[in-house]
Amino acid sequence: MYLRYYTTLLFIFLIGNSAWAQPSPALNAADIRLQMKKLDTLGSVLYIAAHPDDENTRLLGYLAKEKCYRTGYLSLTRGDGGQNLIGNEQSELLGLIRTQELLAARRIDGAEQFFTRAQDFGFSKNPAETFTIWNREKILGDVVYMIRKFQPDVIICRFPADSRAGHGHHTASAMLAEEAYAAAADPKRFPEQLKTLKPWQAKRLLWNTFNFGSTNTTSDDQFKIDVGTFNPLLGKGFGEIAAESRSQHKSQGFGVAASRGASQEYFLTIKGDTPKKSLMDGINTTWTRLEGGEAIGKMVDQALSAFQVDNPAASVPALLDIRKAIQALPEGYWKNQKLKETEQLIFACAGIWAEAYSNAPVVVPGTNMDASVQLINRGNVKASIKDVVLPGNTSLGAQQPLQDNKLVTLSRNLQVPAGTPFSQPYWLATDHPYGMYNTPDPAWIGYPENIPALQARIDLSIGGQDFTIYRPLQYKYTDPVKGEIYQPLIIAPPVVADIANQVYIFTDTKAQTVAVKLRAMADNVQGTVELKLPSSFTSSNNNQPFELAQKGDEMTLSFNLHPVKTVTTNKADTFTVVMHTQGKNYNQDMQQIRYDHIPLITLFPTAAARLVTVNLKHNGNKIGYIPGAGDMVAASLRQVGYEVTELGEKEIMNGDLSQYDAIITGVRLYNVNGRMKYWQPKLMDYVKNGGNLLVQYNVNGPLVINDLGPYPFSLSRDRVTDEKAKVTFTQPKNEVFHYPNEITDADFDGWVQERGLYFTTNVNSAYQKIFTMNDKNEPALDGSTLIAPYGKGNYVYTGLSFFRQLPAGVPGAYRIFVNLLSIKKR
Repeated sequence: MYLRYYTTLLFIFLIGNSAWAQPSPALNAADIRLQMKKLDTLGSVLYIAAHPDDENTRLLGYLAKEKCYRTGYLSLTRGDGGQNLIGNEQSELLGLIRTQELLAARRIDGAEQFFTRAQDFGFSKNPAETFTIWNREKILGDVVYMIRKFQPDVIICRFPADSRAGHGHHTASAMLAEEAYAAAADPKRFPEQLKTLKPWQAKRLLWNTFNFGSTNTTSDDQFKIDVGTFNPLLGKGFGEIAAESRSQHKSQGFGVAASRGASQEYFLTIKGDTPKKSLMDGINTTWTRLEGGEAIGKMVDQALSAFQVDNPAASVPALLDIRKAIQALPEGYWKNQKLKETEQLIFACAGIWAEAYSNAPVVVPGTNMDASVQLINRGNVKASIKDVVLPGNTSLGAQQPLQDNKLVTLSRNLQVPAGTPFSQPYWLATDHPYGMYNTPDPAWIGYPENIPALQARIDLSIGGQDFTIYRPLQYKYTDPVKGEIYQPLIIAPPVVADIANQVYIFTDTKAQTVAVKLRAMADNVQGTVELKLPSSFTSSNNNQPFELAQKGDEMTLSFNLHPVKTVTTNKADTFTVVMHTQGKNYNQDMQQIRYDHIPLITLFPTAAARLVTVNLKHNGNKIGYIPGAGDMVAASLRQVGYEVTELGEKEIMNGDLSQYDAIITGVRLYNVNGRMKYWQPKLMDYVKNGGNLLVQYNVNGPLVINDLGPYPFSLSRDRVTDEKAKVTFTQPKNEVFHYPNEITDADFDGWVQERGLYFTTNVNSAYQKIFTMNDKNEPALDGSTLIAPYGKGNYVYTGLSFFRQLPAGVPGAYRIFVNLLSIKKR
């Protein structure tokens, strides 16, 4: 049912002569004139790279808003495998944040955003490794699909197809782009796509060469473009626009200063002929590229010449004539694209504003909701409402004129269609293999986010021509500080479950309490709850009733879980919460991601948690934790019985640090917290006086201070990306392998994403190096973990990715981490 509903919405979007459902854009006269220039340009460019932040925002802005080409950025991944500098979201949740950051960037630079189904699994050293995890043929098919759909005249890669790309994903993106350039034109490749698309041959494939750090791939004999142009309609140069766009990548700490003045971008030709004067050499970007288009081009030129900045509505009659002429053209890509652009210009010039709202932030399929549609005609053009249709095919029958500057509000109580899918990002709606997301329908490939599930259809007449606008139902409210706020309408199951912890660690058969908080998303929800447990666990009170009278009510149920047998081995498993209500089973949790720079993100993953049995002993109890860029290590340590206290300015500068058996610094602390230059002496005194300090990984620059430990060492970019890489104990008799847990090779089983990153180099001889490890066909690295006695205490630096392993419930990672905290004091 869900797939059928989605496909219907997609069909409406693809064939309808209307703008895709979105809040009404606010275009000023300069924006409108720029869009009219775009209407006069029939050229397109697709930029291809691997990750959020790989794109050249200055070039994208220049192509989209100066040259007025249709411009797109195809990012192979959503950036799931990176680090997060603004919170503790990792993996798929981080990918959701970076997706929205990319969309925010595109709203600034004017390009469009697309994705393949490739999952970012973290740093990859070469494309061979990348393609062991990505399904090369399927990802290639996605790139081919987007080329055939977008029909770019020119394709541009950010990276070369060799080691200069610096990352296996980067190199892979260039390799796939080159292969897709030819495959998209070949009807024998991916023929299943030709049911809805046709083969497409771009004119040329270029590499946008670069000068990054010590790698300069540009030269004066390459084709180049000055993209430092100042655009008077925008009041900005493209260096300024690029800075604003790139600074949307806040989770990566990529805020940059604006640049002004001339700036060259360089290009090498990979396929096709080399441009001499223009990126579009040999490509007709005027209306004459279409049969019957010459006359339309003249009409657009006349409309541009006659445009009145202080009266955009005066352009509506000319735009209506242009629309009618475009409708008469033979079917084709540019007809559909320019028809959409013309309609958007008509709405903007006519001052047509239309939006749809729900009176509540959350609705449940099958229940009732109050919905409203508001419209206003602020251009004093002849316009009228023909009909307004709400979800469930609820027609308001609202035929009436749209008078000048008179707000019309239409409201109705309606039932949310029972088959409406929950607010779940489509690529996370089903389980997926490692390295590859799924889509509910092949036609969804490329989409950055869901097509809104609940929309209002608004039928209008403007100047005697019929139009249809789709607007998503949103929730709009007024915040006393921030003012009017829009957020996506949340479509939820009737009840959701929140598990208190994501990992439960069992070191013996003693029962632990698992708290499950239920929350009603509708009125009068009642039923029973049970935990679906693996065979190695049992619960004494597994089936419990619940009753929630009103929407928003909550109750917490406690389940007593314990292993069936004595803990002698390390094992990780999963349990889920199942709620039986209204004759159906539900197993959803509700997660929300809130940051001011992106819209509210809501998803409903399976309510599940890890059950980990681990043969674990720990020495000491009180831990001090200094947060860094965001991780969940402190919460993980509480799971195994530590008392963890977060330390800040007051505790470090004026508190008694000697009370802590060990102190841990969060990931990238020395990169993000300027106070470390003042806190470091206090921490070194703590070690000298008998404390154990464990410093988790930092990147090699910029650092707040260079001396991270009591003796010198540097940070490199060395890492081991294979989470199964062999680890050798270089000092097997070292106490760290024997106290309080006996560490073996098995403790490195089941690790996720990587072994570690940003290993140390130039290490002073006072440090002990206890591990070596390496990726395939690479030399052994010994800088992952350092230990040094200092005074009466011990200093540990580790680049091992405990920040990923502990929240993932990797048993051996807990044992190793605890041993590093428990080195005996002198």
